Amino acid sequence: MQFTLTVPTVLDRVIQQAIAQVLTPLFDPHFSTHSYGFRFGKRAHQAVRRVQTAAEAAFNYAVDCDLKSFFDTVKFDRLMSLLARRIPDQRVLRLIGAYLRAGVKRPEGRVEATTQGVPQGGPLSPLLANIMLDPLDKELERRGLRLARYADDFLILVKSLKAAQRVMQSITRFIEDRLQLVVNCQKSRAARLLDCTFLGFQIRRGKVVWSEKALQRFKERVKEITSRSRGVSTFCMLRELRRYGVGWMNYFGIHQLYRVIPELDQWLRRRVRLYYWKQWKNPHARRRHLIRLGIHPREVHKATRSHRGYWFMAGTEIVQRALDNRWLAERGVPSLVQQWVEMHYGRRTTPTPEAVNLTGTACRGPA
Repeated sequence: MQFTLTVPTVLDRVIQQAIAQVLTPLFDPHFSTHSYGFRFGKRAHQAVRRVQTAAEAAFNYAVDCDLKSFFDTVKFDRLMSLLARRIPDQRVLRLIGAYLRAGVKRPEGRVEATTQGVPQGGPLSPLLANIMLDPLDKELERRGLRLARYADDFLILVKSLKAAQRVMQSITRFIEDRLQLVVNCQKSRAARLLDCTFLGFQIRRGKVVWSEKALQRFKERVKEITSRSRGVSTFCMLRELRRYGVGWMNYFGIHQLYRVIPELDQWLRRRVRLYYWKQWKNPHARRRHLIRLGIHPREVHKATRSHRGYWFMAGTEIVQRALDNRWLAERGVPSLVQQWVEMHYGRRTTPTPEAVNLTGTACRGPA
């Protein structure tokens, strides 16, 4: 099924926001405490911490259930019946139903009717998603199972593989029969918690760490931002890099192993040095810039006449001295180490030895 992201008109957005503000106090207090998505005072980090707490209590297996195209497969009649339990005013129900069945206007101008699904992109959609999945939360709580759910992404924690397999079968039946949703059997599984990814994180030996896929996406995005073929100014590149780097660390900075943070920080600065080295283009320009940045003229030829690749040159001692950490910081290159330390230990320039021992040995090497 094709993924659909709708963009409501300004008037529709205002009306949906007004409906959401009225309905949220009616429904939200009755939602499960283990539902963390699109709720005031709830965050994705809390859902991850919930999984970590379960792992500390020896719940080392999980049911990783994937709902196939959740927002596009919600049945209108099932959703409306859940809404009618707490909304006595039929006019409000008809208005919500009208939005659900309003149809979608394609870029080519064709209007496509909607017979099921919750349109994404409107202020009302997150609340409707939580209402639709609240019976699942309540069923899992009734069975005494540990869970964490963020929107349609959830994990059920158990203590053995057999229990995970049993819960997987029964919950699949509940979701498909009672909620009339579709479980993606190819992506859903009963497995060790160590092998499961939840909201971009994994739990390894009781520690919260980012997934390899999340790290790979970060590096790919940084490479895109620092590409010389984009046709943007250096100022715009640095501003975009800082915005992305700070935002990424604000989310993934709860990663608890310190030893990989300096490595990633060094890699990020090396990408910026590579950008400048490419920008200088020819030996004459590189010589001029290196001398201006404080490198002695007798040393400059070691770098400007080298035929090694850009990445190699960005890691050389001469280029690192010219484009040192302070120079890069003055131009807005974010410090992932500094941000991580502030998130975990407060306003300190470096983690204490005790903290390093707890979270992993800090790497030494070129900056």
